Formats: sequence, structure tokens, C-alpha cells
Amino acid sequence: MSHITSIGAGLFTDLSVHMPLTPLSSAALSALEDEDDFQALYASPIESIGGTAATNAFVRIKNIREFPPLGTPPNVVNVPLYGSKTSQQIQGQADAPSMELTVNYVAAEWADGTLLGDAMGDGTQYVFRVSLLNAEPDGYESDTTGGAAGLGSVENSQYYFYGKIEALQVNPQLTDANTATITVTMQSEFFGAFTTNA
Repeated sequence: MSHITSIGAGLFTDLSVHMPLTPLSSAALSALEDEDDFQALYASPIESIGGTAATNAFVRIKNIREFPPLGTPPNVVNVPLYGSKTSQQIQGQADAPSMELTVNYVAAEWADGTLLGDAMGDGTQYVFRVSLLNAEPDGYESDTTGGAAGLGSVENSQYYFYGKIEALQVNPQLTDANTATITVTMQSEFFGAFTTNA
């Protein structure tokens, strides 16, 4: 399919984490340049519970309740200008942003011994993929052969970045589903938007 071509709610938007058997080195991360390089990392889905890290395998972060804004935040500072009715705007120091996700908390997905639980706070840089989806795909793998499998079964736009899963805070709810806030620090700029074509 192509990029999303109509207005709609991103109800099926997905966040996935590449889970290699051996963490990618800085040189391997730097070598990722185009959409084929990134999409090759997302060939086969594995589960966090009982899954085993493998080459070109990924884990979906499920039950996301709220996504933060995606992209590069503005680094604009308003500076008062003496004698003027308006302030002057200048570009400030660029900071590496962090992303906070709110998920419906399923403890088993994040327990010690699971792929996501063990990735939290381990200091390893992972490649993250955000797939903007207005319709449910047949699967979440990237089909790089040009077929209509996986994400290629629906219109999609994909963004990639390197990041670390830093923290998880559980928010017990007395009248609703228990939630958790997951903090991901971004270690790179966003790459994309790419699409998996059919």
C-alpha cells in the first residue's frame, strides 16, 4: 500500500521494538540509512512473554492508551526586545527529547524474564518503529518483497528512531484499568516517513 491518503483516526497505530539476539553496535546503527535497512529489522514478530530475541525480530508494545506527539520538537526561545511590542524568536539549544507512553498495564508483559521487562533500564539502544495506521493490517511485519503481506496490506506511514526504555511507573486505578507510564529516551532523530508498499 501507500502512505495514508485520507483523513482518519490512527486507531491501529503501533509501536514496536527491534529485539536482536546481540544488541546493535554504534557502527551498525550508523549504517542504517534508508527504508529497506530499517524495514529488514522488522521481518518477524515475537512475543515479550516467552519470546526469544532473534535476528530481524521485533516485539510490539501492546495496549497503548496514549501516544505523545511524534517528530522533532521546536527549539524556539522568545527573547524580549527592548522598545518593541513583540519578542524576537531565536533557535535555542537542541535537546534530545523523551517520549512518555501511557499503556493499559498487563504486568506479565513487563515482568522480569520477558523481553520488554529485561530491556527496561538495561542501557541498550534499540531501534523503535512507529507505524501510523488507520486500518488494521494483516500483520505487523514489514514485507520488503513488495507483496501485500503484513503492514503492506493497508495504507501506512512508518517512523524509526533509536532509543532506550528507561523506566516504567505503574498507576493503580480503583475505577478503571490499571495503567503504566513508560519513558523512552530518544538517542537519534526520526527517520521517515516511509511506507511498506504492496
